[in-house]
Amino acid sequence: MLPFNASSFTSQKLPKILDRWKDFPPPFLLDQQHSFYLQQSDYHLMKTPRTMQQVHQSPNLSNPFENLTEEIIFNVLDFLDEDPQAKKSFSLVNKSFYSIESIHRRSLRPLRTNLIPSTLRRYPHLSHLDFTCCPRVEDDTLFAIADVYKTSLRAIDLSRSRFFSNVGLSSLAGKCTGLLEMDLSNATELTDLAAAAIAEAKNLEKLSLARCKLISDIGIGCIAVGCKKLKWVCLKWCLRVSDFGVGLIAMKCRDIRSLDLSYLPITEKCLPPILQLQQLKELILVGCSGVDDEGLVTLNQGYKPLEMLNMSIIQNVSHIGLYSLTNGMKHLSHLSLAYGFDVTVDLAKCLRNFPGLQCIKLDGCQVSCAGMKAIADCCVSLKEINLCKCIGVTDEGLSSIMEKHNGLKKLDITCCRKITHASLDIITSSCNSLISLKMESCSLIPEDAFELIGQRCSLLEELDITDNEVNDEGLKAISRCSKLLSLKMGICRKITDGGLSHVGIYCPKLTQLDLYRCTAVTDVGIMAVANGCLGLEMINMAYCEKVTDSSLRCLSKCLRLTALEIRGCTRLSSGGLSAIAEGCRKLTLLDIKKCCNIDDAGMLALAQCSQSLQQLQILG
Repeated sequence: MLPFNASSFTSQKLPKILDRWKDFPPPFLLDQQHSFYLQQSDYHLMKTPRTMQQVHQSPNLSNPFENLTEEIIFNVLDFLDEDPQAKKSFSLVNKSFYSIESIHRRSLRPLRTNLIPSTLRRYPHLSHLDFTCCPRVEDDTLFAIADVYKTSLRAIDLSRSRFFSNVGLSSLAGKCTGLLEMDLSNATELTDLAAAAIAEAKNLEKLSLARCKLISDIGIGCIAVGCKKLKWVCLKWCLRVSDFGVGLIAMKCRDIRSLDLSYLPITEKCLPPILQLQQLKELILVGCSGVDDEGLVTLNQGYKPLEMLNMSIIQNVSHIGLYSLTNGMKHLSHLSLAYGFDVTVDLAKCLRNFPGLQCIKLDGCQVSCAGMKAIADCCVSLKEINLCKCIGVTDEGLSSIMEKHNGLKKLDITCCRKITHASLDIITSSCNSLISLKMESCSLIPEDAFELIGQRCSLLEELDITDNEVNDEGLKAISRCSKLLSLKMGICRKITDGGLSHVGIYCPKLTQLDLYRCTAVTDVGIMAVANGCLGLEMINMAYCEKVTDSSLRCLSKCLRLTALEIRGCTRLSSGGLSAIAEGCRKLTLLDIKKCCNIDDAGMLALAQCSQSLQQLQILG
């Protein structure tokens, strides 16, 4: 065994080492019983029975990591960007790593604002600050940030924070000259004074003011005049913003590419300046009830570069208004008309104007068989179609679309309760390139039909078969889809450990699993999934009453687990919860309602170990 020879090491050899480092649970370099060495021949991490402290104290041995160059350490830190705990452990190896990590870090999500002063000293080059874990951010915090990151700060997220005012925002916007992105969503107490403060950020490109209900046209006008470089703007639920304010944004900020006006009290009067924006790619008009056919038919627009249009939940617009609004939109690729339009032959004829249309969302719409056949004929390049909760979807209508769109990648037929075995047969035979299939509550499809999914759709990455008649044989066939990332099969009471074990063995990439009220599942099935799917990030076992602490102890090996729902699992106790708390340090969401055997011991373990926990559901 030889100490690591840094002179023979190059960044091209780094992936071999990194692949081994990422497998060690944090802190993966601060082991109290071992220190890590690199074998000179193959650069694999090896263990020797020495502590790091002993290595430093030994007169004959030097710390091999001290010989690594700054470039190599930066590459290691880049590799660990998605694992904050591992990066923190890495920085504590020695003083050199600690210092270099502070220089390298560019983004930070603090858990408490009282640590901000020491954080500012530790990380002088931050460019992205995310305060979504800090509900209380006061002006003093913004003052301190503005003083330290005058040139480096590029983005700040305050969407879940309160207690700051226009004074703090003015300091932030005025001093941080490089600020490009601000998210102030849900700041319901901010007024036009805050909007005027935001206007001082002259280089701002992305701004979200969703649910800032006290900001009016006056404040929006200030932003329009001051922030002329805006490219992405969200004004969703800003109820005091009217046609005038939206028109000012459109006339002053000519580089806008995305504009979200959902639920604003606007009419068609603000649309002409919007439709003249030459860079506009995305327009969202969800719930804009003041827009109607009568106003839209007056529009006379030419070429428009729009690629995505969302007109969901607009009750007063039909195919007539849609045709007037979209006339000339040759580049439209994504269109959402959910919960508002009737899918008829006339509507389908409007879609003929979009030769590049790839995605259409018709969730909750009244659908006719003739309309679906017309869509099949008019939309020749569809890759994604959503028919969730559509009334009127039948085997005949769905088959007409499937037969002509065999390149479909995503299909949502949730709650289409009239379709049968025939639909699933034509879907799986015609569209075997599907990567996402959502078919919750398709109650007329028999259990044997689900075997077709596994036999024909091997590329599936997302499958939702919640509340269906699927059984173990169907699940065994589905387990052939080895690329599955998300599998939801709640309320599938015919599923047992036999079928679930196949998923654990043959779907190793699984990250999300929903077993809500799968009452026949026991520890055997859960343990098979936990042992086979180590990358699991979310699992819902609510009301799986047969599972015990053995399942939780096995799931504690899934180090990437972030969401765990075990509501109503009455056999679980504090012992199993303690194992989860100790093993799953990334856990952010936990539901333990109606788990009557979990007591203070389990909660104490959570308090001590689960520092990343953001949402805990106990009562109910």
